[in-house]
Amino acid sequence: MKRFRGFTLAEILITLAIIGIVAAITLPSLLVNVNEKAWDAQRKALHARMAQAIGQMNTLGGYGQFETDDDGVATTDTAAESFILDALSKVYKINNVCGPDKLSSCGIPSKIATLDAVSEINFPTKMSELNAKLLNGRHVADEDGDVADTKAAAFETVNGESIAVFYNPLCSSDTTAIHYVQNRMCVNFVYDLNGTEGPNQVGKDVGFITAFYNKNPVVVAPIPYSTDYASTVPQYTETSGQTDAPTACNTLGEDLRLPDRDEFASLFVNAPLINMGENNNYYWSGSIISLGTTGLGWTQGFDRGGRNRVTRSTTFYVRCLKK
Repeated sequence: MKRFRGFTLAEILITLAIIGIVAAITLPSLLVNVNEKAWDAQRKALHARMAQAIGQMNTLGGYGQFETDDDGVATTDTAAESFILDALSKVYKINNVCGPDKLSSCGIPSKIATLDAVSEINFPTKMSELNAKLLNGRHVADEDGDVADTKAAAFETVNGESIAVFYNPLCSSDTTAIHYVQNRMCVNFVYDLNGTEGPNQVGKDVGFITAFYNKNPVVVAPIPYSTDYASTVPQYTETSGQTDAPTACNTLGEDLRLPDRDEFASLFVNAPLINMGENNNYYWSGSIISLGTTGLGWTQGFDRGGRNRVTRSTTFYVRCLKK
């Protein structure tokens, strides 16, 4: 008689237990990678659509009304909602519009995690909550334009994104002179790719897109690295100039690069969302004005929002973006 050998029940149970343990360890990381790739693709598509829409507008400033009393308290504020209804909806397909104080009706979460996932903050509902430095600490007496502390409005896209709009109807156009970011920021979009579903974290499903300049706008959607170059590599406290700043990003990772001047301006606008709200450092952008031994490049200050032309050999900090 032939005898057949097989696995015992105990052996099968042990094997299944091992498979379960391995799956429990590997599946979460696999799911995170899948989600991040999906978010990255969705972010890029959203940025492309928004840049195309903004590019079709003749002007970004002047929509709606914003009036205050003698104490500076807003008595009329239709700016952000009017920008969505009277301007953006003409060039961008929108499902639902939610006025100030009704952001949640458009899927905007009440709280979001900042870039490092350590801090959780209330979702900003007006310009000064987005970044208090947008209205304070400015030196713009000789500048055109100003910044209005308008309330945010929101809308939902046909693709399921929830987007809050922070709008400055007083924004100015670009200039080659030294100037401040605040005046040039026309509209800042803080989006959640999947509404109130988690993780509601900046750098994952939450991000921002910023449009600068009233005429000939530039639309950027930077995704910053979580720390400064100096913080990550302790032996370096500064770079040795703008020429070495890209190398610093490459040192941190091949998927990182130096922001241009408008991308850095967007980081300033959204500084509290990326843990740079209390930062007063100056940073090199990748934007070059002139080459040579006395060449100039653009820097971005986080103390008052100043964007300056500085000799490229001067030393400043570095913050990188994900490609």
